[in-house]
Amino acid sequence: MKNIWIIAIVLFLIIIFFYWRISKNYFKNEVFSKGTWNNWGTRLFFWQGAVFVSLAVTALIFYLLKWINVLTF
Repeated sequence: MKNIWIIAIVLFLIIIFFYWRISKNYFKNEVFSKGTWNNWGTRLFFWQGAVFVSLAVTALIFYLLKWINVLTF
């Protein structure tokens, strides 16, 4: 059971890192104006979205791994 938590945390961190690398410039330049990006509320909104997307993708990956019987818990 302890290994599943380690796998989940590592997978979550990898997904959030890739989400940040892919979407940071898009949100900074296209979605929010330059002055707004420096506001802490805007960055909080970005990171909330990043955490929610990462949690959803991690849960989906775990569901798929359990469905194909790679993980058993």
